[in-house]
Amino acid sequence: MTERLFVSRWRRCRGMATRSPMLALSVFGSLALVGCAPHDDLSPAENATSQSNLASLTEVIEKHPEDPQAYNMRGSVLAEAGRTEQALADFNRAITLDPNYAQAYANRALLHRQSSKLDLALADYNKALSIDGNYAPAYLGRGIVYRQQGRTVQALADFNKAIGLKPDNAQAYYNRGLLYQSQHQHQFAIDDFSTAMGLATQKAEPYVARALSYLAIGDAKSAASDLDEAVQREPTNLQAWTSRGLAYERLGQKEKAAGSYAKALNINEKYEPARAGFARVGGKIGQSYQTF
Repeated sequence: MTERLFVSRWRRCRGMATRSPMLALSVFGSLALVGCAPHDDLSPAENATSQSNLASLTEVIEKHPEDPQAYNMRGSVLAEAGRTEQALADFNRAITLDPNYAQAYANRALLHRQSSKLDLALADYNKALSIDGNYAPAYLGRGIVYRQQGRTVQALADFNKAIGLKPDNAQAYYNRGLLYQSQHQHQFAIDDFSTAMGLATQKAEPYVARALSYLAIGDAKSAASDLDEAVQREPTNLQAWTSRGLAYERLGQKEKAAGSYAKALNINEKYEPARAGFARVGGKIGQSYQTF
């Protein structure tokens, strides 16, 4: 689950130009960008909608060039489309127009974090929180930076704060679960992943993550069940298929294990964990296997 930008949901972002020029944008910390659809998941129709959004927002900016919210909104749409430099320019402009715009700092922090510029990201999250000390998305984003830096105490404090401010935030539970998992506190991790799954039922990532903790504590049966769910939610998830192969391998079900490893190799034939697993269970190239 990637950290995401959220814009207000106006019929999947259509019709923006007919709204007030003061376009509200909220930032949400999560693991790609939302508001409309993540840029790597866009259908042709959604691509067309995204282009329409950009045209509408550009029209708003042309009419109201001093509106920081319009730049912030357009920046989020540009980021969804993978146009990072243009998105960054819009967030910079929004901040220039309104130096106390917490959401724009958090949006810019996300782009910095995705570019591995962690110090810049941290500075922007800190600035956002100095403006609004109750802004949950900034705590979540900063917690992710701290986790990436190995600052586990600070990361845990920020995830706890994000959850306290927004108890229905699936991404906060998911990321806190990853932190617990990295510290081998697997039962705490399992609990957090379970909560994330309840809040974001269509996402594969919490199922994969919880399965890895189940595997770590020797519960291959529960891991296999989670990975069954994960691959149905995201059939092209390389880690899910590979981990599923391992779970069924540990259960002694070589047919399903080979089938899962084969699925992973169909996604990436050079992925070494899947290649090694496929060999371990006696998989043969060109042979069909039952996966369910």
